[in-house]
Amino acid sequence: MTAEEFRMFGRMAVDWIADYWGEVESFPVLSQVEPGEIRAQLPPEPPEEGEPFELMLADVDRIIMPGITHWQSPDFFAFFPANTSGPAILGELLSAGLGVQGMLWATSPACTELETHVLDWMAQIVDLPPKFLSTGRGGGVIQDSASSATLCALLAARERATGGTGNLKGGDGRLTVYTSSQGHSSIEKAVMIAGIGKDNLRFVDVDDAFAMRPDALEHMIHEDKAAGLVPAFVCATIGTTSSNAMDPIGEIGRVCQRYGLWLHVDGAMSGTAAVCPEFRHLFAGLELADSYAFNPHKWMFTNFDCDCFWVTDRAALIEALSILPEYLRNKATESGAVIDYRDWQVSLGRRFRALKLWFVIRHYGVEGLRFHIRRHVELAQRFAGWVEEHPDFEIAAPAPLNLVCFRHHGGDELNQELMETLNAGGDLYLTHTRLSDRFTLRLVVGQTHTEEQHVERAWQAIQETAARLQR
Repeated sequence: MTAEEFRMFGRMAVDWIADYWGEVESFPVLSQVEPGEIRAQLPPEPPEEGEPFELMLADVDRIIMPGITHWQSPDFFAFFPANTSGPAILGELLSAGLGVQGMLWATSPACTELETHVLDWMAQIVDLPPKFLSTGRGGGVIQDSASSATLCALLAARERATGGTGNLKGGDGRLTVYTSSQGHSSIEKAVMIAGIGKDNLRFVDVDDAFAMRPDALEHMIHEDKAAGLVPAFVCATIGTTSSNAMDPIGEIGRVCQRYGLWLHVDGAMSGTAAVCPEFRHLFAGLELADSYAFNPHKWMFTNFDCDCFWVTDRAALIEALSILPEYLRNKATESGAVIDYRDWQVSLGRRFRALKLWFVIRHYGVEGLRFHIRRHVELAQRFAGWVEEHPDFEIAAPAPLNLVCFRHHGGDELNQELMETLNAGGDLYLTHTRLSDRFTLRLVVGQTHTEEQHVERAWQAIQETAARLQR
């Protein structure tokens, strides 16, 4: 593909995306295809000769689009936001065009230094304690997801708890890890990968608001120590996936300090809310954490993948993950004057992800980000108010931000049928969880272009469908 051909086809691709955004509301939010339907339309053998770009783009419309669930639809209220924006996509495009492999500072200094600076910007934007800044002993890195951030934090905690012998000799089966019963499944996967084992993962009881109970955590730690085990790591959550529960970070942090455990805090989707000062009380206690992560690729208009992960002691993370074969040795690394982000993650290779986050911050500005976040929270709170006022529905959990958990009084079967009927209609997309062992609907507001009329339309459809199902 020549430069001129790339320019022409690139314009076609950008036009296609812009057109898609303009008509995304016309598509069923949840893909309506059956399993295998997409593959059945693809030729069994790859083409022997190259094909025109126009044909490829036409096949995106004909084959791919029916199999897309439209996460960018303003009527997408499922799971969590995965919103994107123009500046993020353009930053991603430049990253792809540059094709940087940013494993070492030396392999592209701008890739490393922009990431370090943007993570310090982000720490300021969400008002993290100064000890997370790269200007001290801490610092930040962009991971692909919160799952990877949790794993990296756990590996660092493992090495600290074992005096650095975990990487040399493997686990001895005595380390224990703690999270709440509402903690993300990635924590369980992390203990598997880190060699700690699922039998040594403890699920701490939660209170009536589904937040971790510090007294129950301390009781578990005390029991494990008495049994000769070595409590090493706690993962607390600010905004659990099921219900947006807020673990009391300050109290949990004091327990961790008493017993010498590493505290990692998963900010997941809700971490974006700290951009707004009025929501920062939910993050009280982060000064007691050893590491913290949240996902701009969920609610901060930055396309997947982009998880911001900070540590207060970068040496602990680097010591857990560093390995230097001869073919990676270079003067800059040996000088000790640079950051090599390969030592801050599991994989060696890494993309220039900081570009898109840099573009987002500069395009919106902090005030622009606050405007959209506040608007989403306002719309979710309005929806929660409508639910509370309706005699047939109830709020199932506290709704401090942009996620509302609710249910119809008609019971589990009716709620499940309500969700499935709404999703099959294609006008909106909801998902569910189980809270107190009851089927619970979730509506999350966070897509870039979701406005009041979309939330109103969703509530109207929910009421009308429920009434029809009860007849």
